Amino acid sequence: MPNIPSAAKRARQAIKNNIVNRAVKAAIRSAKSEYAEAVTKGDKAHCEKLFKTVCSLVDKAVKNGVIKANNASRNKARAAKKLNALK
Repeated sequence: MPNIPSAAKRARQAIKNNIVNRAVKAAIRSAKSEYAEAVTKGDKAHCEKLFKTVCSLVDKAVKNGVIKANNASRNKARAAKKLNALK
């Protein structure tokens, strides 16, 4: 148990932030798996729409500090590589 009130508040905030961050990461994972499934089916129009969704979710996660910028860049590059392979 924290002895200082500010430490107690930070502990409470950490619990809330952990819940939000897990939800955001789960949404990214879901979007990436849906995108990968569409790529395997070869539906190019649907893939382009899902690619934008994945990139948007990843960029928002970086903006809010949920994931790091290099992680986002890597995810977007891999998704773009899959999309370009369809063409």
